[in-house]
Amino acid sequence: MTLIKKPVTGMKDILPEEMKLRDYVIGIIKDTYAGFGFTSIDTPCVESLANLNSKQGGENEKLIFKVMKRGEKLNLETAKEENDLTDSGLRYDLTVPLVRYYSNHQNELPSPFKALQMGYVWRADRPQKGRYRQFMQCDIDILGEPTNLAEIELILATTTTLGRLGFKGFQIRINERRMLKAMAAYAGFTEESYDSVFITLDKMDKIGLEGVAEELLKDGFAKESIDKYLDLFKNVEGKGAIEGISFLADTLGDFLDADVKNSLQEIISSVDATKSAEFELVFDPTLVRGMSYYTGTIFEVAMPQYGGSCGGGGRYDKMVGKFTGQDTPACGFSIGFERIIMIMMDEGFKIPDEKDKVAFLIEKGIGGEQLSEIIAEAQKERANGRQVLVVRMNKNKKFQKEQLGAQGYADFKDFYKTEFKH
Repeated sequence: MTLIKKPVTGMKDILPEEMKLRDYVIGIIKDTYAGFGFTSIDTPCVESLANLNSKQGGENEKLIFKVMKRGEKLNLETAKEENDLTDSGLRYDLTVPLVRYYSNHQNELPSPFKALQMGYVWRADRPQKGRYRQFMQCDIDILGEPTNLAEIELILATTTTLGRLGFKGFQIRINERRMLKAMAAYAGFTEESYDSVFITLDKMDKIGLEGVAEELLKDGFAKESIDKYLDLFKNVEGKGAIEGISFLADTLGDFLDADVKNSLQEIISSVDATKSAEFELVFDPTLVRGMSYYTGTIFEVAMPQYGGSCGGGGRYDKMVGKFTGQDTPACGFSIGFERIIMIMMDEGFKIPDEKDKVAFLIEKGIGGEQLSEIIAEAQKERANGRQVLVVRMNKNKKFQKEQLGAQGYADFKDFYKTEFKH
């Protein structure tokens, strides 16, 4: 049998240097979120297809890696369609498993429940730089909190984490799904057309106002509605967050729920007054967020200096009810873990305050009692807090030390057989 050397297409092997950075980032994330009262949980990587195809995952439901039935459930002779062969799949995000988890264990959990979940997810997507079919997600969610205290805590926890990782000058873009719908209704679009309108609006940062107008015209919408709709965005442009929200609330009148204005403004003012990281909270009425389960506030981490976003989330108050029959307030924020790792590696990030590292290089041929003495010395160093690597000495010792130096080993102890002769 010949070993296939390449990983499965769209997956990747992780080398030690990147793994060290990933472990460091995971440690910062868990430590920071624990300080905000979030509790770590875990869910299986395999979920029922019925849950994964619950119309809560948007386009991701088309990207499921499906798992074939096992044992007596699998009958190839009578199978006529795909559903006869599969009954489960790899999770494509962490939100659907969380809701299933909460539905099963609600009586055993505190209310509100603040959950931290980190784990791999899988999507049969087209691989590209920084985007693989297997990738790590990092989610925090608050279930059972109906007020905007949930949004405030989620934004502060996420931005504090990013600040501890050395990021500054980024933006948290914020909007409200009810604001989006009110703006569309005000302009004269029918409720049935909202999804189509929002898909086009979501391209605003790429094609601009004129591009959005052209696409909406091609889709058959009335020019009067398009002009009225886009005028709203033009009039908000250049206004501060609080001022922009007030303008839209006044303009939309009865089309907008009365509490949206106060809620958004309270979130923004509370975060601005208490934040510890260097970032800007921006009201962005063009922010859509594609997942169909969002019901209220939505937000996204934008990093203009790196050309994209690296996280997002929002409120999804109706999703738990799809499983339990009883709606539960829920809000979550997901950090783009893989994107953050890629940026930190590209920027040459160095892990601060690494342990003092020493390498013991042992000449080949040393063994028995002599080897035990060396290992005992290494154990003493480790007990004193040092990180000790014990390895055999290569022929090209200079090159070996250069490689170890690149891994952070600045101190070396060489052990030769001659040292142990009496």
